[in-house]
Amino acid sequence: MPAVVVVGAQWGDEGKGKIVDYLAESARMVVRYAGGPNAGHTLVVGGQKLIVRLVPSGVLRPDKICVMAQGMVVDPLLLVAEIDELMSRGHSIEGRLFISDRAHLILPYHVLADGLRETGAQPGLAIGTTRRGIGPTYEDKAARRGVTAGMLRDLDRATSLVARALDSWAPFFAARGATLPTVDMVVEVLSKAAPRLVPLLADTSALIDRHLREGDGVLFEGAQGTLLDIDHGTYPFVTSSSAVAGGACTGAGVGPRAISRVVGVSKAYVTRVGGGPFPTELDDDTGERIRTAGAEFGSVTGRPRRTGWLDIPALRYAARVNSLDALILTKLDVLTGLDPVRVCVAYDTPDGRVDDLPIDLVGQGNMLRPVYESLPGWTRPISDVRDFGSLPRQARDYVRFIEKRVGVACDLVSVGPGRDAIIQVPHE
Repeated sequence: MPAVVVVGAQWGDEGKGKIVDYLAESARMVVRYAGGPNAGHTLVVGGQKLIVRLVPSGVLRPDKICVMAQGMVVDPLLLVAEIDELMSRGHSIEGRLFISDRAHLILPYHVLADGLRETGAQPGLAIGTTRRGIGPTYEDKAARRGVTAGMLRDLDRATSLVARALDSWAPFFAARGATLPTVDMVVEVLSKAAPRLVPLLADTSALIDRHLREGDGVLFEGAQGTLLDIDHGTYPFVTSSSAVAGGACTGAGVGPRAISRVVGVSKAYVTRVGGGPFPTELDDDTGERIRTAGAEFGSVTGRPRRTGWLDIPALRYAARVNSLDALILTKLDVLTGLDPVRVCVAYDTPDGRVDDLPIDLVGQGNMLRPVYESLPGWTRPISDVRDFGSLPRQARDYVRFIEKRVGVACDLVSVGPGRDAIIQVPHE
């Protein structure tokens, strides 16, 4: 396997973790290049469910090297707890989990600030974050007052950096009548995590480069989805990092010529967690049926996900900004029993009908109206099917319809949560 980027093609929660776990069989290394513990990836192997929030999804395969690269933000105590859970379930990380010493640390004041912003936001303006401190940590990174994982090696220096950051946050906390953590409180967190995490620190960019030069297959695992990207998503209702394929280069420290293939993961419908626009959202019994059948609840927060019909213009947008070579479709089984199955194929705007997603108009009241096509549904359960030709004709037609309208071939279709519930899609 060459260097492959696996990226979310919607608003996140597309099932990237399962797909990375599946593709990792043919790779040597899995690299998580962005985001933090706001991105829970659910893995189901042997009937056992495990949610990883920080550690790359390849961790369940014992021969794979897992890298947390410098584009990530890491809550040190949450990471220690996640490692402990993995080990308690028999998944050793010894000698195969590496953390970039340039990744930034999520500290207690970041988590508190995130919550204060969400609870204090005016109606309709809350982003709907997971309140895990991701945004404020990236904010400190951009303001050049962040604390990197490498500072765990030098707690005296880390103490001075924390003191400087707290000085900057003091007016924010004071304006809200909130208590700012003390330097000692924050350093105590670092002191607890340091003995566990310092042995895992590495120059991960150099590590990745070495494996690429040796011809090893490397999977770059994204977090969230294209429409949550800080530059290309439905701003301001976005995450704070680069969720598109280009983020793999900056977040992992590799050049663009190192990437040989980009794969976009999309559900057979659409979901979104948190606030923000969602043009094809179903606020009715059909939406609730999809939510129930798909177990659409946030893996990190447990919040019910919003559900809607598949959005072809949005998928075309994702294909463009990520240069997708292939699509992987997940949760096709969830649509079983719905007839018809509707698909957004265009948008009516004040200037006429458009086939592409007008990203700047998304969320502006009634500026966009989805245009739907209805396709025949299927009733026969498909979660046990493992051959594309054995799917109901209507399900096969649905996959081919998506391929044709998006202009990208679909390589795999997932029909259940298990590692084996994946169908290869044939192409001439």
